[in-house]
Amino acid sequence: MENIIFHVDVNSAYLSWNAIWDLQHGKTLDLRTVPSIVGGDPESRHGIVLAKSIPSKKYGIKTGETLFSALMKCPELKIVPPRYSVYLKASDAMVEILREYSPLIERYSIDECFMDMSHLTRESAVEAALSLKNRIHEELGFTVNVGISTGKLLAKMASDFRKPDQVHTLYQEEVPKKMWPLPVQDMFMVGSRTTEKLKKMNITTIGDLAKADPRFLHEKFKKYGYMISCYARGIDSSTVKNEGTVDMKGMGNSTTLPFDFTDRISCHNVLLSIGETLVPRLREAGKLVKTVSIHIRSSDFTSFSMQKTLPFASDSTSLLMAAACELFDEIWNEEPVRHLGISFSQLKEKDIQQLSFFKDSRAEKMNRMDQVIDMVRKNFGDDSLIRATFINSPVKAFSGGVVEKDYIFMNSHL
Repeated sequence: MENIIFHVDVNSAYLSWNAIWDLQHGKTLDLRTVPSIVGGDPESRHGIVLAKSIPSKKYGIKTGETLFSALMKCPELKIVPPRYSVYLKASDAMVEILREYSPLIERYSIDECFMDMSHLTRESAVEAALSLKNRIHEELGFTVNVGISTGKLLAKMASDFRKPDQVHTLYQEEVPKKMWPLPVQDMFMVGSRTTEKLKKMNITTIGDLAKADPRFLHEKFKKYGYMISCYARGIDSSTVKNEGTVDMKGMGNSTTLPFDFTDRISCHNVLLSIGETLVPRLREAGKLVKTVSIHIRSSDFTSFSMQKTLPFASDSTSLLMAAACELFDEIWNEEPVRHLGISFSQLKEKDIQQLSFFKDSRAEKMNRMDQVIDMVRKNFGDDSLIRATFINSPVKAFSGGVVEKDYIFMNSHL
């Protein structure tokens, strides 16, 4: 029996969910109908664009650019702050509807899900997708695109076709007609830097990439070259992994600063404030970290990153943030910093640890302190207990991006 996979993708998720919240609470302006964005601080107008409305696209506004840049393109731009708790509720409500159609659902991110619909035929799959997207619109108020194929990769590519509120198919035999004419940057896993390199090789469309010699791509990009070659030809063997059975592979958080930071202590405090948001999530998940990575973006958008593997896995805020600050000191070239991020990988189960005579003597003391801090904040709120370094500091005690569940990204067994 042929596999049938759906990829359900919320159209302009953050902005749509903000718009619905406003309309439900008495406002008359639908943010989806005017140039508008979600992100940053509407008063200080610092930060980045997290999501944009369809009308804002004609001004060339892009997700990830600064609010300053977006306002230069459209001075009348409507800016609204993110409401992360609302987004999580909207996402959960959507998944409840999806469960009525399939028991096998993989949450790819807060606004995207894969569904195994292999009990359907190709003809009935389109009918089910139309029913699904219409129900979400009628019951929850926002629209989705649904991509249909025999695998996750092509289903995801299909959902990115014309938006909003559409159902698209992309079966293997449709790839040459529907996918190959698209620009190469539309290919999943092909970023801006790779696009520049491919265009210098006269590879400008996904079809060009598919027809390129895989050995040539491997020579230029190593294993990654084989991967994007296979993707361009629609080859992918990943399967839908049911939510709850997927192992957490990593987690991370980042923040865009309200202005350029130029001193080491302030940057250390930013890393600590990110850690105060991130590490408690690690402990709540019952995980330990073996590898810590930091990411720096300067004011001219140059990015740097570095990682460090610890001698022992840990979930201590102090020890992990000390490692992050050491990495920062090693990589920072003293250029003004606009964006900082921390990510964890090589996660280990807390209940399964290898004991050692050489373990850091501070670890047990730090663990007891973290347990008390977590308990106090859980009972009395995060602001009930903050570190003294944030007093009279321009850095908030807690910072970071979307605090959402840490979903594994699509696997490939190429």
